[in-house]
Amino acid sequence: MASKAVDDAGDDELATAVGEYVLGERSLAGAAESIGLSRWEFEEVLREAGFTRLYGPETEEELEEEIDTSLEPE
Repeated sequence: MASKAVDDAGDDELATAVGEYVLGERSLAGAAESIGLSRWEFEEVLREAGFTRLYGPETEEELEEEIDTSLEPE
């Protein structure tokens, strides 16, 4: 789905957007917008390149584990 938009962006722009996201210099949405993709298209590009999300749970199970951990008394 993202391939047409990725083709339009160009290699240098794509590499810059991915690099800025991975280094924390841009948000996921900001990096995506900088090359004309939606955040969902950019997530697809990252997955295809072997990256996973840098923040937050990826599955419902991971989310439940985080919630359980945060509710445990210290």
